Amino acid sequence: MGATITGVRRGSIAREVGIAKGDQLIEINGYPLTDLLVYRFYVADSLVTLLVRKANGEELIYEIEKEVDDDLGLEFDRELFDQTRRCRNRCQFCFVDQMPRGMRSTLYVKDDDFRLSFLYGNFITLTNLQETDWDTIRRLHLSPLYVSVHATDPQIRQQLMTNPKAGAILENLERLADWGIAFHCQIVLCPGLNDGSVLTQTIRDLVALWPQARSVAIVPVGLTQFRQGLPLLQPVLPDQAKDLILRVDGWQQHFLEAIGSRFVWLADEFYLLTDLPLPGYDAYEDFPQLENGIGLSALFLEDFAQAIRAAPKALPQPRHISLATSVLGAKVLRQPMEKLQALGNLNISLYVIPNLYFGQSITVSGLITGTDLITALAGKSLGEALLIPATCLKDGERFLDDYSLDDVAQKLLVPVVPVLGARELVERVTRP
Repeated sequence: MGATITGVRRGSIAREVGIAKGDQLIEINGYPLTDLLVYRFYVADSLVTLLVRKANGEELIYEIEKEVDDDLGLEFDRELFDQTRRCRNRCQFCFVDQMPRGMRSTLYVKDDDFRLSFLYGNFITLTNLQETDWDTIRRLHLSPLYVSVHATDPQIRQQLMTNPKAGAILENLERLADWGIAFHCQIVLCPGLNDGSVLTQTIRDLVALWPQARSVAIVPVGLTQFRQGLPLLQPVLPDQAKDLILRVDGWQQHFLEAIGSRFVWLADEFYLLTDLPLPGYDAYEDFPQLENGIGLSALFLEDFAQAIRAAPKALPQPRHISLATSVLGAKVLRQPMEKLQALGNLNISLYVIPNLYFGQSITVSGLITGTDLITALAGKSLGEALLIPATCLKDGERFLDDYSLDDVAQKLLVPVVPVLGARELVERVTRP
């Protein structure tokens, strides 16, 4: 327990009292230092008591009086000082369980940590919380949190997650709401399990917790070709997606009038599976679940419309650029590609990359691998650069199959450039 201090800023309070780099901070105000959240919460007090273990093993107590919110000047190299809380569920739809062997070990880690939910928006299930964790959430007022609900029917949720503790979801959410903790909810839709009347009841239960329940995202189950030994699940089909879109549209109109928010949104994939148009930019309000793929297409198209208006009508010199995307990504790019191809001196090629690595039922851009790019584009005329969605990469450099950008570039004999969003796409295409 405790955190190694990796730096002490010059002129800081901590340096003045003799705390040094390499010391270990064990407690703050009598509380074990488990993570940066605990540190930030108590370091804001006017009287701070630190238990510090020096490099020689001696333990010292520092009592520091300061102005409220004055920083001590301590630096740490991580947010969590104890171990990440791991998932204890066996969800039938878990994507980690559907990945092939031989990938980076970190990709098989299933975190279910309420602290990462607060810090980064990671979705948690609330099934592994101890009373000390609940007390931390209440005491530090960790709001908002992001919760994987899937279903509020206790038996259905237990079945989906293969965990008897999963059935207490409504009680847990009500507990958060009573404390004034806001939360955003996620439903992974599995046809035949948590759709239909089960989904209707889930939405009713969640909207009853408004305004602490801020939003609900419905995303389709993702099924790879590596489901050997796992329960049989069905993908969302186009007709099912169309029916769901119409139902959700009705809910949104009702909620907008009743509570002032649409409250529930569908992932972009549902619309791209059908011939129905994507919702417009304004339909997503403040984009409460953008990181969950809710409204990414609308935001992209809005940003593209603004960026292309400021772009030159023609490039000063001829350019040939290639762009790779997924099956669903190509649908979003249909109109933007027409506008890009209309620019003078620009030859831009769009390549749709089938996902052979995870299986062709996987059609989103974020799961394109280096293997897929090499297989689909080897021998193609790619011009002076290949642009790819930055969401393909983990930590900015490596694909899910552990290929690096340089690995793919060497195989395809062209620079591979990750692009994040429409503005950067237009910038990369029009400004060499």
